[in-house]
Amino acid sequence: MGASAVQSQQRDAARMPAVRRAAAPGETRQAVDPGVPALTALAREGTLAAAAATAEGTERRVIVRAAYDLVWPIVFARVTRRFERRRGHAGCSVSVERLADECLDRFHDDVEAVVEDLLTHADRPVHNLEAWIAGRLNAATVDGHRRRRGRRGALQRPRIPGWLADELGRDRWLIALATELLGWVGVPVTAGNDVWPLEAWAQRRAEMTGDWTGSEPPVVAREVERVLAAMRSRIDWYERYVERPLGRKETPVAAAPPEDAAVAPLAPADRDARADAELTRLAAYAVEAIGERIGRGESAAEVVVDVLGTVFGRASAATDVEQPPHAGADPGETVLGALGERADVDRIVAAALDIVGAEAVRAPQAG
Repeated sequence: MGASAVQSQQRDAARMPAVRRAAAPGETRQAVDPGVPALTALAREGTLAAAAATAEGTERRVIVRAAYDLVWPIVFARVTRRFERRRGHAGCSVSVERLADECLDRFHDDVEAVVEDLLTHADRPVHNLEAWIAGRLNAATVDGHRRRRGRRGALQRPRIPGWLADELGRDRWLIALATELLGWVGVPVTAGNDVWPLEAWAQRRAEMTGDWTGSEPPVVAREVERVLAAMRSRIDWYERYVERPLGRKETPVAAAPPEDAAVAPLAPADRDARADAELTRLAAYAVEAIGERIGRGESAAEVVVDVLGTVFGRASAATDVEQPPHAGADPGETVLGALGERADVDRIVAAALDIVGAEAVRAPQAG
């Protein structure tokens, strides 16, 4: 069964109501999916992997759904609950329904990895399928984690190359921080409104170095910059393993600016500012078009009048929909009016030729 096909089917199955609710301690588990007995029978015969690989359409959906129904309680009880308790998430360790969004995403990722492992490797007779799944949980979830990191472009196993250790002076803490950094860029979660989880790394720094008073987030922030500078000494490596996966994280957006924010939100630009910006853009386009046509040997005066009439004629047609008609002067109409006066045309053509000439000189220098 192809990985991409399995994953698309699994993501749909992972959102089923049965997966959203695991039994809390003392609760009765929900009814088992009717496809589970058939899945178990295939496993006993040693043909589950082959059946999953060849199944299509409804048959495949039945197998995948049954696999999810069998797998998710095992993953929650043996992996998710344990790690949520370790993280201090008491509520998340109660049931799937109580998982916070971020924790639920991790749970789904782990379930997906174990289902894929089950449907790929159950190719021999398995008489106790739940025990077999439990015995492969660690390998399956770790492998799934590494494959997800690989899809994000991060190192699957963050390790510090020798050249980077040398750049960092073989400092034990800086090497550990570089490893943390390489691990962090490969996970989808964010550090609130910050790029790096400086608070957590400050705690790790204190534990590793024994410097409890000096291990503050600002100190760690400076050390992060030092590590990044060392990584940038090999820019291709840095762009591949740091910048690219980091750029794939979701950007955190504050729901509202803090009350004590020192900087007020930017006010929308007024109509005149928008008009100036649009005229600047159109003028740049006009200069390029005039220079290109004159370069082909066309008459300068005819080209200037034609280009400016076309460009700024369109500008006059594009009015601001949020402004009432005739609310102010139209810059496009001003330009078109000037093109109707011979003296103005001569002046505009001369000015345009000066600008085009200056741009022509500037272009080779920039190249």
